[in-house]
Amino acid sequence: MEARRLVMMGVTHVPPVKSGLELLSFELSLLLAQKSQDLYGASYYGAGRNPKDREGNSGYEHYRRDSSHANKAAYLLWKHFDVRDSLDVGCALGFTVQALRELGWDTQGSDFSDFAIHHAPWDVKPHLSLGDLSQRLPFDDGQFELVSAFETLEHLPPALVPHAISELYRVTRGFLVVTAPSFGLCGTGPDGWFDGKVRPERLAHYQSLGPDYMGPVPEEDLARDEWDRPLEGHVTIASFAWWRRQFESAGFVLAPTLEQRMYADIEAVGLRGLWNLYVLHRPGVALPSPDLRAPEEQARLARRWDVSLRAG
Repeated sequence: MEARRLVMMGVTHVPPVKSGLELLSFELSLLLAQKSQDLYGASYYGAGRNPKDREGNSGYEHYRRDSSHANKAAYLLWKHFDVRDSLDVGCALGFTVQALRELGWDTQGSDFSDFAIHHAPWDVKPHLSLGDLSQRLPFDDGQFELVSAFETLEHLPPALVPHAISELYRVTRGFLVVTAPSFGLCGTGPDGWFDGKVRPERLAHYQSLGPDYMGPVPEEDLARDEWDRPLEGHVTIASFAWWRRQFESAGFVLAPTLEQRMYADIEAVGLRGLWNLYVLHRPGVALPSPDLRAPEEQARLARRWDVSLRAG
């Protein structure tokens, strides 16, 4: 009976569950994820929005390569990794893929949104694929040296996060770079906070919980937009400790030294406090050198992409 219902929902893979309650939680989360396809259409990428309103479908007044921080994301990956192939999961219109391919990387992108893939620039569209992290990504095991997921995992309900991370583990043979809104103690960069992530009337409660609270924040306490939906589609808001536990449970190894180096550059490109970073790798993978790119190379690419580098 359960299997038949899941097939009717279009499910091709079910993560291990220990009880009927866990299966029900998975089904409800999957229904929410499938329904959210409607959320990530034209309005999510800025169509028809009030330019003074950030409380809409996303944080974007309009969605272009510069406003999406794609050049900054690509710059960070290029500076810290020397790879031949990579995958950007949650790539949206593929701007980060486009930027990395300009540098000679064999980069592909995957996104859940039909709208995003359909409206990608013509030169990058052949390198993008529809992909659903709640199911199986359309890539081979270990296909990519580097996988990135910028501001993506928080759009999945907590029950689907472990499977999503296991998919990221499956398709990389090297490194994973993730940003996701987080709260609590970081250790390698700026600490996170609850402001803007929970309902204003619940803010004092969460601030009083102390550093041992890991989350995720219950759905009913998440910050809402004007349509009473989770703000910007963020349905998993959790602590740094919670996220790191999910990555380690999937088999990843934390890379705090590399993470700290990348945090310094996140600050340099003006994204301090906006991006909460996680850098992981598969067991046995050697970390890249801290001196991959010469200072003149860094400055040249920053000028080319109009990435402003602030003094540390």
